[in-house]
Formats: sequence, structure tokens, C-alpha cells
Amino acid sequence: MDPPPPAALPAPAADKGERAELQRQGAKAAARGENQGSNPMFDSINQPDATGESEQAWADRRDDWERGRTSQRSPTASPARPVPGTVASKLAEDEVLFGVTRVLTFAGARGLTAASGFFFERDGRLFLVTSRHVLFDAPSGHAPDRIEIEMHTDPHDLTQVGTVSILLYCDGQAVWHQARDSGGAVDVAVLELDRSAMPPGCVVRAFGPQHLSVGFDLFEVGDRLAIPGFPLGFFDTVHHLPVVRQASIASAYGTRFQGLGFFLTDARMHRGSSGSPVLARVDAGSSGQARWCLLGVHSSRMDMATRDAALDESLGLNCAWYADVLMTLTASDP
Repeated sequence: MDPPPPAALPAPAADKGERAELQRQGAKAAARGENQGSNPMFDSINQPDATGESEQAWADRRDDWERGRTSQRSPTASPARPVPGTVASKLAEDEVLFGVTRVLTFAGARGLTAASGFFFERDGRLFLVTSRHVLFDAPSGHAPDRIEIEMHTDPHDLTQVGTVSILLYCDGQAVWHQARDSGGAVDVAVLELDRSAMPPGCVVRAFGPQHLSVGFDLFEVGDRLAIPGFPLGFFDTVHHLPVVRQASIASAYGTRFQGLGFFLTDARMHRGSSGSPVLARVDAGSSGQARWCLLGVHSSRMDMATRDAALDESLGLNCAWYADVLMTLTASDP
């Protein structure tokens, strides 16, 4: 009579390093806004039938990942603010991501258009900046009476946002400010935000005077630019973050193109990007200076009335109004 086969040895328990790695992966998933269903231990290749491990060993691994995820969401988790070096803290420090917002326009309850905007802070006052034609455009008959913007409310969980509704008129008067110069109307508008009306714990990384260029000689034709916004209303709908277009300066910077208060950029832009900040990356070094320089406000595409739409491609050029106009529009008595 043959001896019975030896009992199968149980799969070795996960070592401390493996368990710690599972918890780190769970924490990263929480930062990305993923839910419990994204636990990799639920994948068929990690199930006991595929790995040969015991149900208990599999459950331990499953719980390690979930423990890491919930540690980032628990109200008792410490610390409450972003930990330096984590993905969340790096994002929360970047004006490109937390200083830009989608602007939705409405006439009563009827939605009209989607555009872009950004926050600008000066002397403790917070403003929303966008293109003036987003708020009112006589040639097209575009005349919304309110807008909505979104703000993040948790730097750790980017899926958490609050909506702010803003009336554009008070007693028949527009609440925004716009400007004119020697060339005519400037397609930039600002409106001051009521901080008491903002969602609790809102996360805003506003631009400010420190982001403006100290001289026009610092930049020249061909320099690279970044333009964050919401082209055609497209963005990361899970984490409510904009996308960024790469661009370059396409006309003499510091010179008013054709006598108007803007310069040209070369980039592939779309509707919905109006009101986006036009930015140049600068080397802040260890001085603590801003790493982005706010050069302009994207307005619209530049084209030629004489272009043959069938034979000639679009120029691919855009108008960016010089950002120094913000110092006028955000003055105490604009």
C-alpha cells in the first residue's frame, strides 16, 4: 500500500517588505481618487485559485492594500496637511493645477458655454480672471447672467470639489471689471470673489503680482510657454484638473502686435481655452521666487479674413493679452 501523499505546504506569508509595499500602493491609489474596487488583489491573477496561496494569505494582502488606502482618507489620519515629497503635496503647490478653474456660463438655469479662468490674489483680495468675451460678447449676443466655477476642497483627495455660483450683475451693474487702452478694448476681465462664499477648506494656489514679469527683455520669440485650461471642455473629470498645451512666443514680446495690447503665441488651441493663463517656466533656484511667470491671458485664435478655408490651413496662432493689465484691473479703484 502506497503511503499517502505529503500534505501541501502552505504558501509563505507575505514578508514585512511586501506588506509595506501593498500599503504604499493603497495610499497612492487614495491620492489618485481610486475606490476599493481598484484593489489589485481582486484581479483574477492574484486570486488563490491562480496563486495557490491560502484564502487567509490572500485576505491579508487584500487588507494591507485597503489599509494603506483608508489611512489617507481617515479623519484621524496624521498629518492633516500634505506630507512633503508626496504626489499630493507637489500638486497642491502648483499654480498650473490649483490656480486654474473651469468657467461655466448660464442664462438663468440654461447652460451656455464653457471656458477657462484662473485665480489672482493681490493685497489679500482674491479675483477670478478670464476673457471679457466669456462674460459678455455683443457681436455674438452672448450675455450670461451668472457663472459657476469649481474649487478643490481636499489636497489629498482630488475628487472632492465644491461649486461656486457667481452672479454677474448687481442692481443692473456688471460686477466684473474690464479695461481699455490706446488700442481699444482689452479682452480680459476680473471679478472679485467673496471668500465667505467659498467651499469650506477650498484649496486655491493663486497667481499674484510676484508672477508678473519684471521686464519685457526676459523673454523673446521662440521661448516655450505652457497654457493650462479646458479646451472644448476637456479635462480630467475624475480629479478635476486642467490639461496643458505647449506653446511658444510667436511675435516680438513686449511689442503690441499691430498696435493692440497682446502678443502672439504658436499653439494648438480650441474653444474653451479662453481665459487661460499664458505661462513661462522660470528657474526659481533656492530664492523662493515663483517658478511660473504669468505673461498673458489667452483670448482667441488669430486668423486671416483672406484665408481660403479650402486651400489654406489655419495659421495656428493665438492672441495673448499682456498680463500686466491685471495690476490695473485689481487696483483698489479700478
